Amino acid sequence: MITLNAELRDVKVNPKMIRRSGSIPAVFYGPSHKSTSISVTRVAFDKAYKEAGESAIITLKVGAISVDALIHDVELDPVIGEPIHADFYIVAKDQKIEVDIPLEFVGVAPAEKLGGVTTKVMHELRIESLPGKIPQHIVVDLSKLEAMDSHITVGDLILGDGVRAILEKTEVVVTISAQREEETETPAEIDMSSIEVEKKGKKEEEEVPAE
Repeated sequence: MITLNAELRDVKVNPKMIRRSGSIPAVFYGPSHKSTSISVTRVAFDKAYKEAGESAIITLKVGAISVDALIHDVELDPVIGEPIHADFYIVAKDQKIEVDIPLEFVGVAPAEKLGGVTTKVMHELRIESLPGKIPQHIVVDLSKLEAMDSHITVGDLILGDGVRAILEKTEVVVTISAQREEETETPAEIDMSSIEVEKKGKKEEEEVPAE
């Protein structure tokens, strides 16, 4: 399990000063933990976030306190896209939680050789599970898409023991369909005779002498 060290943060200190020192202001909370302000070094947080994302449990250490947590929410700088604040949600090992798990698509759909086009309807799936059984990702095997208009639903996925999908089993995860041919519009033929008539009428009008 990933371990991330943090320090208690004085809320009177301007967050900009914390960021300039190479850290990120953060907070942790949970059902049995009051909201507590902390800070984590940017380098350590970036590494943990890259490995765990928002679905894997990490160990958050604050002094003598050590808790299991999810990186619940990350605020990014609107200009450069770097993390500027993070929320950690403390989980209880005996309580189920809901979390979005990324889908990992593997293999190649055989129907693509028939001209089919694969469409990924989902890229993550919300599940309910005990913290210790949360999968890091859920595999979607595209090799099952053998025929045109075939699909894989939530019910076809292997989630793991004790893991339940929040969505209905009939919800489509990925589908394959025939490639649509682009319709090309045939340009309308120009009626040259009408153009000649218009030109002729205009010329006659110009030649009529003024009274």
